[in-house]
Amino acid sequence: MLTVREVAVRLGAAESSVRFWARSGRFEGAQREVTPVGSYWMIPESALERFSMGSPGRPPKADPKGTAGSSSNRR
Repeated sequence: MLTVREVAVRLGAAESSVRFWARSGRFEGAQREVTPVGSYWMIPESALERFSMGSPGRPPKADPKGTAGSSSNRR
């Protein structure tokens, strides 16, 4: 099992991103441990083999008219 910090270093990502992915269920088998002073995530090393960060940023908005990428309206 790996800590959020260890996962962040291995993936080259921010610790906040790793916590978000853990909360979102993107790491299979990740466990949130609750203690009297707070909580922390433990992530199985095997979960990193199947994990994909995807592309950064938000996905582009869907264009209802189907004209995305068209440069005819731009000058």
